Amino acid sequence: MTLTPVAPLPEHEVKVRAPGKVNLSLRVGPREDDGYHAVSTIFQAVSVFEEVVATSSEHRTLSVSGPQAELVPTDGTNLALRAADLLAEHAGVDDGVHLHLTKGVPVAGGMAGGSADAAATLVACDALWRTGLSRDDLLELAAQLGSDVPFSLAGHTAVGSGRGHLLTAALSRGEFHWAFAVQDRGLSTAAVYAAYDDLHGGAVPPDPEDDVPLMQALRAGDPRALGAALHNDLQMAALELDPGLAEPLAVAQDAGALGVVVSGSGPTVAALGRSRQHALVLAAAFTASGVADRVLTASGPVAGARVVSTTD
Repeated sequence: MTLTPVAPLPEHEVKVRAPGKVNLSLRVGPREDDGYHAVSTIFQAVSVFEEVVATSSEHRTLSVSGPQAELVPTDGTNLALRAADLLAEHAGVDDGVHLHLTKGVPVAGGMAGGSADAAATLVACDALWRTGLSRDDLLELAAQLGSDVPFSLAGHTAVGSGRGHLLTAALSRGEFHWAFAVQDRGLSTAAVYAAYDDLHGGAVPPDPEDDVPLMQALRAGDPRALGAALHNDLQMAALELDPGLAEPLAVAQDAGALGVVVSGSGPTVAALGRSRQHALVLAAAFTASGVADRVLTASGPVAGARVVSTTD
């Protein structure tokens, strides 16, 4: 009798996707006693994604692929591994996990790629280990990991206060289309904030009223009004550290962008288009002028970290 080989059962794995973000507005106050700056920010999640696959494993390990993967640490300093450890500690889990990150969001680019990895890992490990935590529980853990992690979990459009980790959903109508000029050189968030302190030592607490026109533009689904209201207090600090960022800012303006801004702490430059087709025109202008190492286009808002597939 001939025995037919039986294929091994697939490993239990969970795949989660989490988006990058652009800060439509970022207003920064003085450094507080805990070392952080009080901020008032409006986040929009955009369709540039990190993907995390969590697989059952004896230990907790991590691998990375995709653009700039060589820049991502794979030891315990990686925010995704820290997220797995934090969730395990909170839920009383001893299980291991192998995390594979597929990069889509620029590394150290001001679009919260590491935060997206952490948010995706929280969702993936919760599903893999069947810990059954509520969304509020996951948001609390996310806030312990970093200021942008809660928004990576929540997605869509939101107002952030405190360190940016206290979220209030924002009303937004329609879809907005972006082109991003990405640099292979990163900018340290800490260094940008330090440069901001040097430039604005007497900064006052941010006033959310300053962003009323931007919130009205979102509610109306008006890209022209949104472009006119884009704002980033860290932009001058980023330019101080990386003067070359003036070039993609100028190229986008010359190509008719409705608004252009350094994303978060940079160095990615975000240009808002009139339409999906115009965003492609802006991207072509970035490419033709040689002011970016890579160019991305995306739309927003999109959902936060979500399971896209699972095997039992």
